Amino acid sequence: MHKFFTLDSGKQLIYVLHGLGGAGKTQIALKFIQESSANFSDIFLLDASTLDTINTGLKNIAVAKFVGDSAEDTFTWLQSKHGDWLLFFDNADDPKINLNKFFPQCNHGNIIITSRNPGLRTYGDHSPVSDMEDKDAITLLLQSAAKESSAENQSLIVEQELFHLPLAIVQAGSFILQSKDIAGYLTLYQKNRARLLSEKAVQSHDLYAWTVYTTWQISFDRLSQLAATLLQLCSFLHYSGISEDMFINASEYSFPVWLPAKEELQEPLQFLSHFLGPTGEWNSLRFSEVTNEIKSYSLITFDAATKMFSIHPLVHAWSRKTLVDEAASHLCISSLLGMSIAEITDHDLTLASLRLMPHLGALNRLNAAAGAGFGASFWYIYLSAGKLQEARDLIEQVFEKCNLLFGEQHPATLEVLQRLGTTYRHLGEYQKAKVLDVLVLERCTQLLGRDHAATLRAMGNLARTHSELGDFEKAKELEVTVLEKWTKLLGENHPNTLMAVGNLAGTHSKLGDFAKAKELEVTVPEKRTKLLGEDHPNTLMAVGNLAGTHSKLGDFAKAKELEVTVLEKRTKLLGEDHPDTLRAMGNLARTHSELGDFAKAKELEVTVLEKRTKLLGEDHPNTLMAVGNLAGTHSKLGDFAQAKELQVTVLQKRTKLLGEDHPDTLMAMGNLAGTHSKLGDFAKAKELQVTVLLKRTKLLGEDYPDTLMAMGNLATTHSELGNFEKAKELEVMVLEKWTKLLGEDHPGTLLAMGNLARTHSELRDFEKAKELEVTVLEKRTKLLGEDHPGTLMAMGNLAGTHSKLGDFAKAKELEVTVLEKRTKLLGEDHPDTVMAMGNLAATHSKLGDFAKAKELQVMVLQKRTKLLGEDHPGTLMAMGNLAATHSKLGDFAKAKELEVTVLEKQTKLLGEDHPNTLMAVGNLAGTHSKLGDFAKAKELEVTVLEKQTKLLGEDHPDTVMAMGNLAATHSKLGDFAKAKELEVTVLEKQTKLLGEDHPDTVMAMGNLAATHSKLGDFAKAKELQVMVLQKRTKLLGEDHPDTLMAMGNHAGTHSKLGDFATAKELQVTVLLKRTKLLGEDHPDTLRAMGNLARTHSELGDFETAKELEVTVLEKRTKLLGEDHPGTLMAMGNLAGTHSKLGDFAKAKELEVTVPEKRTKLLGENHPDTLLAMGNLAATHSKLGDFAKAKELQVTVLQKRTKLLGEDHPGTLMAMGNLTRSHSELGDFEKAKDLEVTVLEK
Repeated sequence: MHKFFTLDSGKQLIYVLHGLGGAGKTQIALKFIQESSANFSDIFLLDASTLDTINTGLKNIAVAKFVGDSAEDTFTWLQSKHGDWLLFFDNADDPKINLNKFFPQCNHGNIIITSRNPGLRTYGDHSPVSDMEDKDAITLLLQSAAKESSAENQSLIVEQELFHLPLAIVQAGSFILQSKDIAGYLTLYQKNRARLLSEKAVQSHDLYAWTVYTTWQISFDRLSQLAATLLQLCSFLHYSGISEDMFINASEYSFPVWLPAKEELQEPLQFLSHFLGPTGEWNSLRFSEVTNEIKSYSLITFDAATKMFSIHPLVHAWSRKTLVDEAASHLCISSLLGMSIAEITDHDLTLASLRLMPHLGALNRLNAAAGAGFGASFWYIYLSAGKLQEARDLIEQVFEKCNLLFGEQHPATLEVLQRLGTTYRHLGEYQKAKVLDVLVLERCTQLLGRDHAATLRAMGNLARTHSELGDFEKAKELEVTVLEKWTKLLGENHPNTLMAVGNLAGTHSKLGDFAKAKELEVTVPEKRTKLLGEDHPNTLMAVGNLAGTHSKLGDFAKAKELEVTVLEKRTKLLGEDHPDTLRAMGNLARTHSELGDFAKAKELEVTVLEKRTKLLGEDHPNTLMAVGNLAGTHSKLGDFAQAKELQVTVLQKRTKLLGEDHPDTLMAMGNLAGTHSKLGDFAKAKELQVTVLLKRTKLLGEDYPDTLMAMGNLATTHSELGNFEKAKELEVMVLEKWTKLLGEDHPGTLLAMGNLARTHSELRDFEKAKELEVTVLEKRTKLLGEDHPGTLMAMGNLAGTHSKLGDFAKAKELEVTVLEKRTKLLGEDHPDTVMAMGNLAATHSKLGDFAKAKELQVMVLQKRTKLLGEDHPGTLMAMGNLAATHSKLGDFAKAKELEVTVLEKQTKLLGEDHPNTLMAVGNLAGTHSKLGDFAKAKELEVTVLEKQTKLLGEDHPDTVMAMGNLAATHSKLGDFAKAKELEVTVLEKQTKLLGEDHPDTVMAMGNLAATHSKLGDFAKAKELQVMVLQKRTKLLGEDHPDTLMAMGNHAGTHSKLGDFATAKELQVTVLLKRTKLLGEDHPDTLRAMGNLARTHSELGDFETAKELEVTVLEKRTKLLGEDHPGTLMAMGNLAGTHSKLGDFAKAKELEVTVPEKRTKLLGENHPDTLLAMGNLAATHSKLGDFAKAKELQVTVLQKRTKLLGEDHPGTLMAMGNLTRSHSELGDFEKAKDLEVTVLEK
């Protein structure tokens, strides 16, 4: 106002303050006048409540200014006086008064108007005067009550109870001024609100003449009878969100047989008749006239954006006090609301429930709903709002009344009974629902005939319940009947027929027949578009259903295209906040997720959640579904902690709202269990999954699809816990039950088969796994097509099993196909495509093509970093895989760098005890070992073993593997006895847990054999190795890589036992088989060639040994580079053979190169560097340069003593070598001392 009245506009300035009586309009105007009085030449206050008071005021101005004695004299004087005078028209509330004729007709002067009539806004600039802010309201109360600021907290409670209305606050302050007790006033007010708001305190210092209630009563008394009645009726509804549509729907009430008849609704019908035209149509103009009348006194306000009315909460409460017969009005508005709900279409029900639930809640608080006879209507709202228990209680009451009034055979009773069945279905009480659905169908058939619409609806409901119970075949049988009858009765294009088509399509989808579902669903949107138009809600629903089937068929691009269309149309037609729009947004989010765009999915899901929370409240089932969906996306993004937080919320709320046994509650529990598993808390996951399985078995039966899903999830957790036999037992049951229930071709059956295959693989029964996976692939190819994501997943799984069977070429062939198809279908950046690339990289590595593996893994890491972020578990896995390949390429420093990063990130994200973190620790330990830092490797491996033992138990496969890794490090540290002790334990545990023929048991046996060999017990080593070779030949076949490795190890032991001929025979076999299976350039083939060369050397065939070693060196140089550890090892072996051939100069030339390169790559202290240095020293000795030999041997001894300890076998070997050099140099005493030391140790 200050700014407005300082404008130099060259015209008369008029400002209107409008609002509810008691809102403080007059006080604001007077405050402004007091602060700005210096800006006005004259100020005149007029009581504008009536024509008489206005005229009297104008006359008084003329008399006071000595310019006459009439209003006209005042106008003449003001028009001629060019000063900044101000006229204040106070309380211009009467809409019948034309205030404009009392304005001086001139281009100067200022006018302020206060009014309850918002229509006066047209006179000039304006401000609505509504409730005060908390801070201002507290200040006003404290001033009125003469209280100190220390009472602010109590004042806040009081002013909020008074809904921030200034006049009410002033009245309260006056009362408190006398009583001196704020808290006491609040108690009195809550019990005596009407009296306290009607009476003015005796000693009030406020000059305002009226109380809160009397100021509204003055306005109310001026209303017409119809306007007063509308206001009074609305006082029983919620004070906000009152719409004309509510009354329009009520006027269209069609008197269903199960709801009140015309003779029971005389009063509401009489009220509605005032708003109907001559032919019974709704007259919106008349309704607007009445509401505008009420608005003119600011007793209601209108929001043009929402087209909703609201009433100030205090006016709302006061309005009921104006009633003579409160009970009759109660019943009238309850009936009007019930009539309105009865005419709402199913499509509009969700949104209507949002608008009407607050009103229904208000009526129920006043015990109006039960007496209105519209329980069946109110049931709709409770059900749509997710208040299932209330819906059940209400419809049960209605059923009892119908049964009593009409009898159990009456159509009205059957209609209500059907709704009770629907309620049980929503509550997850499917057996109860089925009993009622069967009863309704039988009675409808008996009373109305099998072709009656009510009978067909009952059949459809029963089909839906059978579907919820997992009996999809029975559901299909009923739905086929329903469709045939609707088609015959109404034709194939009728909405009921099309709904039946859609329902049958949904059941085909549940049966896994997506092609048939699509065939049916394609026809529905076409027909609905023709009948209803492409933008009709039912058409868009059909398009959405078709999109869902495209998604199940793996055509995510088409699904996205359709879903984008649905979302755009629903947004345009219904608005972005409509439940159907949000459902479309959620569906699109799911498809983005399928397409691998998790960030976009999250963005959409956050929007859905925010809007649903605002619209429906945080406890509504649809809101909780949105929370669950967002949690799933957080999980896909690797944010398991956030996923868990959201899922805990969902579980708690569903348990509270629906009960702990409701299917949705159990689904939430299962989802939370899955996240616990991803967080590595398998024990908690198992605990929750056992609960889910027990409850589902009890509630639904052991053969129900959801029960079988729970059993499968529990099996997976048993597998994670290392209990593969238990997992297998459960998965066999799941597979048998799926096959029996849904057939061997159902997606659920094939999923169960794939899971069982994985467990067979964990149990190392690769042939059985392959057999099952071939079946899955063949069936999915036939059912879904060769390009479906499920088919490609099956192909990838089969490729993995071929790899485990040692058929890397076949694995590569399949993986190339998967990668090509996924790239074409999903794009090169889709997570599934990137996974396929990673799998192919692993196979290239197994085929010895480390360079290609690295190339692919670098791409995988880059793509995952870009798509998922550098901290995502998938990104860290890619980094770990790349590290492993760097290690195979001999770049241990780079491998270490990557593995340190992985470990730091895993620790930060998942905690130091998570399985992924411990795996990272183990991998880093392995790299430290390759770098020769066995002490650091041991330290890390001890940590892993201790944590695994604590977290998973000492018998878990991961714990036993950690023990085996630690044993290997003890062996490298020369502590063969400790290594043996651990390996014996590992072998015993593996034998007990997995059986003596399990591949892991056989591997443990082979490791123990190697340690016996290092301890010099070659006979025991041979005995174990023979067993390993026999078992692997039997289990894996004679050509499997693991069998050939066993054969090579066995050959090595024969060599140590001096049986070089047998060793050679075995090694020739290994070399021939590896060449055939893997190619002549594969690292394993070259390793076999090197081993055979060594045996030829032992047999004295140095030329053949040299020939083989030259080949190995050339191939490794070409494949791995001249600096790779494998290349340098080949160079050292060739040098040794040259030495045996007497070509010491050539041997020296090669051996000088080896330590130089190893020093550069691995450091001067690495065991392999020291080994090379020792070899070079030996060659110097053979060349007669004993001094140089001694110099090198002293260095080797010192470094090994420092690194490995003075008792390590490598240290003692170095000491023995130095002894020989001292002897060659004639220092026999020194040689003797060293020999004594070696002998003692």
